[in-house]
Amino acid sequence: MILNPVIPQSPWERLRWGTSDAWVVTKRVLMQRVRQPGLLISGLTFPIVSVLLFGYVFGSAMSVPGGGDYREFLMPGMFAQTMMFGIGITMTGMLTDVERGITNRFRSMPMARSGVVLGRSVADMLNSLLDLLVLVLCGLAVGWTWHGGFSAMLGALGLLMLLRFAVIWLGIFLGLLLPNLESASGIWGLLFPFTMIANTFVAPQMMPSWLGTIAEWNPLSATVGATRELFGNPGFGGDSWAAQNSMLLAILWPVVLIAIFLPLSVRRYRKLGR
Repeated sequence: MILNPVIPQSPWERLRWGTSDAWVVTKRVLMQRVRQPGLLISGLTFPIVSVLLFGYVFGSAMSVPGGGDYREFLMPGMFAQTMMFGIGITMTGMLTDVERGITNRFRSMPMARSGVVLGRSVADMLNSLLDLLVLVLCGLAVGWTWHGGFSAMLGALGLLMLLRFAVIWLGIFLGLLLPNLESASGIWGLLFPFTMIANTFVAPQMMPSWLGTIAEWNPLSATVGATRELFGNPGFGGDSWAAQNSMLLAILWPVVLIAIFLPLSVRRYRKLGR
């Protein structure tokens, strides 16, 4: 019986070690999702209800810059907002593991330090892909569609998943940083106004000038604007630099978030309990 397994030293062996441990953690998180279907239902309830509420109740009173169907304007915003709300889902999952002592168990095992956070990120990406596909079907059911080519549609979905991958690392970092689940309620409270002060439901041109400027530079607005353009839906574009370069910002903002919070998350995990 080996009490102190030898830790791989070569870069290739360490990479294989970390990948293997990350896959184990990924399967664990996915099995939790399968055994708790209520998590999927609760996670999709808000965006589906919002689609019905804004699309059918408020939709007739909404105007789209340049004209067009409001539900086609709405759906890219709902897709991106759901990806952004993933911050809270990832954060809550990490906090739950920390509070239950599961994270400490992982740390006591001969596991790669990066394996736990990488496994969480891969599992949340797969879960988010399922969430996004369900929302796309919901959008098609209410009359939304894309008007570009198949490659443009895949590009839009890729930008949405890039945003989700970026905020996963923010969620992991917050989950390792906050002291308990009760403190996470404040983050959930901030997510709602953050996703509303964007071009999600209303064009920034229709807001007060100071608020519209904030909305145009919201990272969420960049992804929404870029996906509207790729989907061929109404409402993309504008007079500001941020609106005219939404495609660039939709890539730049997530890359910056990943560059900041991925190493911070790994570093924070390594320092737990010290």
